[in-house]
Amino acid sequence: MKKTLIVYSSTDGHTLLICERIKKIIENHTNVYIVNAEETSNLDLNEFDCVVLGASIRYGNHKPSLYTFVNKNEALLARKRTAFFNVNAVARKDDKNSIETNPYLKKFLKKVVWQPDMLAVFAGKISYPDYNFFDKHMIRFIMWMSKGPTDQTKVFEFTDWDKVETFGERILKELLPG
Repeated sequence: MKKTLIVYSSTDGHTLLICERIKKIIENHTNVYIVNAEETSNLDLNEFDCVVLGASIRYGNHKPSLYTFVNKNEALLARKRTAFFNVNAVARKDDKNSIETNPYLKKFLKKVVWQPDMLAVFAGKISYPDYNFFDKHMIRFIMWMSKGPTDQTKVFEFTDWDKVETFGERILKELLPG
């Protein structure tokens, strides 16, 4: 049976939830392993047929560990079947939720040599009650400026789970055929 590695980079855990949903979709056709990008230093990518990366955005940037993983494994990733998805709150907007229009996906692809076989953008989640004082106020200010929700007592999930399901099904058909 084929082996698939899902590497995630998440600040608040929502990207991991998306990875777990993708795992449920593909796990009957491949052995799936989910690993935090910060814990990949001893990982041998040669063991895997397919690699999926998922990464969240905080204050306009991916975590440095994502770039470390991609740059370290650039040559191996180029020889594998790969997918990358980006999770961010700006993708809640119709004009920013596609691979052609999402500024953070475009920024990521310009910074790395690796070009995944498959791409996706998913809207994330704003969970004001879970944030520390600084993040709560900074994210609220960003949301206010971008005409997003600002009620600090609520959680706002923007993820289109049907879109996540479709992405997982595409991974099965296009990256893990047979």
